[in-house]
This record gives sequence, C-alpha cells and structure tokens, in this order.
Amino acid sequence: MALLDGAGVGYRLIDHAPEGRTELASALRGHPLRQAAKCLVIRVGMGKKRRRYVLAVVPGDRRVDLARVRDLYQAGDAAFAVRDVAERLTGSVSGSITPFTFAAAMDLLVDPDLLRHEEIFFNAARLDRSVALRTEDYLELAVPRIAAVAEPLPLATVGHPG
Repeated sequence: MALLDGAGVGYRLIDHAPEGRTELASALRGHPLRQAAKCLVIRVGMGKKRRRYVLAVVPGDRRVDLARVRDLYQAGDAAFAVRDVAERLTGSVSGSITPFTFAAAMDLLVDPDLLRHEEIFFNAARLDRSVALRTEDYLELAVPRIAAVAEPLPLATVGHPG
C-alpha cells in the first residue's frame, strides 16, 4: 500500500472473507477471473547450483507454462519454488502474493493477456483484503518484463475451486 500511496495512484481496497485461491477470491471481489493477477514464484535452474527466482503473473483463468519460463531464461529447468522460499522472497503468505517484486533475487514476468484489461485485481499481501488497480498504473509502477507465459487451465479445473 505504501508503494501505491507514495506514487499517488488511485486504487480501491476490497475487504472480503479470507481467501487465497484465485477463483474464489475473484468471486468474492466481484470481477471476471481473467482480471485477477495470479502470482506464482518460479525457481529457474540456470546451471550447476545457479538459480534465479521469477514472480510470474498470469490471468486468473490461466496457469503458468513452466516450459515457456524455462525457455525465456535459456535454463535447464523451471519449477514452482517451495512455499517457504516463495513466502520469504515475497514477504507474503501463499495465496496473498502481490504482483510486485521487492527482492533483488527475483524478476517480475507478466503475461500480456492480463494487461488487456483496464483494471486488475490482486490480494493485498493479506488473504482478507484485495486491491483493484488500473493496469496503466500497475505497469508504470511495476515495470515488468512482459512475455507470453500463460496457458489455458485444463478443462477439468475450469469452473472448480483450486
């Protein structure tokens, strides 16, 4: 919130029941799932004992394509970071990660499909509060690397929590 306030951008806070699952949080906030910024920390293996962490941000109705992230970094592998590392790097509990990076050890990578909307929604580093922010303001503040790293969710999970 200090970042948004310090930049003087307008945003809306949305208080709701505690929820970290994107689909359920979007329903509580009252917006289409595709406008949710789903934030996932990825560990990219850059060679023997070298790794980089990436905060991948994709639309709520999509998932991260780990192979695309791996290829973008010309790495040997890419996998979801273990929970304690992700929480340490982001300063947030799992399910409440914001689409901003504050750790030098982590890059910010955003799928362009999320940026097609006038406004995006994300948890405010808390499970019971979210932010609605103009996409233009988000881009100006976050200065992310933009690359296609999202893929459709499997049909079995669309419309189901989780």
